[in-house]
Amino acid sequence: MRLEAHLRARRDAGAKLLVPYVTGGLGAQWCDVVRAVVDGGADAVEIGIPFSDPVMDGRTIQEASQRALDLGATPVSVLDGVAGLDVGVPLVVMTYYNLIAHMGHARAAAALAGAGVDGAILPDLPFDEIDRGDDPWGAAAAAHGVETVLLAAPTTGDERLAALCARSQGFVYGVSLLGVTGEREALAAHALEMGRRCKAVTDRPVLLGVGISTPAQAAEAAAGADGVIVGSALVRRLLEGGGPEEARAFVASLRAALDAA
Repeated sequence: MRLEAHLRARRDAGAKLLVPYVTGGLGAQWCDVVRAVVDGGADAVEIGIPFSDPVMDGRTIQEASQRALDLGATPVSVLDGVAGLDVGVPLVVMTYYNLIAHMGHARAAAALAGAGVDGAILPDLPFDEIDRGDDPWGAAAAAHGVETVLLAAPTTGDERLAALCARSQGFVYGVSLLGVTGEREALAAHALEMGRRCKAVTDRPVLLGVGISTPAQAAEAAAGADGVIVGSALVRRLLEGGGPEEARAFVASLRAALDAA
């Protein structure tokens, strides 16, 4: 399990983990952006496969996904781009279960593995089905070595949270606030408590995401967890015309704040 092993090793060496999000297919340079954020200090990269109804995503990611779709992005084209990446850190795709079901579980898992993807985040995959063993995606993913990352929300009860953390692979994605993705002026009040609750029931790496927008917020959030996921703040810069160098500089600023915390 390359994703979890890599993140554990980095954490155990004393690093706070940093996973930037990049929308796949967002312009001709999107693969160069992935390379740039790795150069900036990313421990892994989350790559979004655009979907027309991204229920977890706020305005910025929705706009990026729609722009990528308008440019002709498809799951196949994004995975073709991923397959050409050789960045030295694990790659995790984020998309929606509708796309997986449409492709077929085995075919989708094989396609991810064939492109060199280490993990998958499917925010609308029902945990109740996973918990009772009715999880054809999980079986297919495991057969192909793709780790399925599960999300824990602030409203998740203690018993359910322990079960979710036990079944998550790669890392636990702690959602820092109630609502969709997007930049916020301040770190959500739930964030630190979410990280602490997850860490109390698992030794698996715990990363906080959603609403973490600045280097200072990243450092604050990481104090209660093993690291952070930053998406909208980076994607906004890309939508505004920023390219690989701006992406690298922003991620480097996050890395510096985490290292100094």
